[in-house]
Amino acid sequence: MRERLAWPRGSLRKWRSLHGTTAAHLGRVAWVAFLGCSFIGIARADIHRSVDENGVIVFSSTPRRGSTRVAVDKKQPATHLPSDQSPDRHTRYNEYVVQAATLYQIPVELILAVMQVESNFDPRAVSPVGAQGLMQLMPFTAERMMVTDIQDPRQNIFGGTRYLRILANLFNGDIHLTVAAYNAGEGAVIRYGGIPPYEETRNYVVKVLENYHKYREQSAPR
Repeated sequence: MRERLAWPRGSLRKWRSLHGTTAAHLGRVAWVAFLGCSFIGIARADIHRSVDENGVIVFSSTPRRGSTRVAVDKKQPATHLPSDQSPDRHTRYNEYVVQAATLYQIPVELILAVMQVESNFDPRAVSPVGAQGLMQLMPFTAERMMVTDIQDPRQNIFGGTRYLRILANLFNGDIHLTVAAYNAGEGAVIRYGGIPPYEETRNYVVKVLENYHKYREQSAPR
């Protein structure tokens, strides 16, 4: 049976006690209107619109016959600053992580796992294709997630977590598909009906889930 996203009992309390996090209570947020939209930002590509043989409008990161490009990911890299390799970077952003986790109802452990694989907690990380920051957001995805300053650690974490929430809803909480879509884009996951046959994406899913379970073990009640 495929693993589903879970919110471990006592997870937030454990992380607060371990790391001194004092996030304010943000409550639950209703995303029905937002998640009901037919267009969800794809992580790392231009967006193409087409109509399939059943008359269904399809948004994809890959051009199809008769498709029209409706959005362009310009992939403009940010200013390259020296990498942050200070040891405290691994816990420096815990308060923001807990705030984002509370707001979007995504496990703290999953956010940390994605962040570790994406940037190794370096807020200045920039990928060869222009993904930026702790959660390695592409400029187009950052815009869709209402991030106004992609280099701001808090906004970057909130934007990446919001995207995880959207993907989790889209794939019915399937953590494997959620993580795969974060890397390859939801269009690719939908197109292949599962984790895309990309070596990078498959390795990415394995790494993120390994870290996710590691963090869950650390936060489990003793």
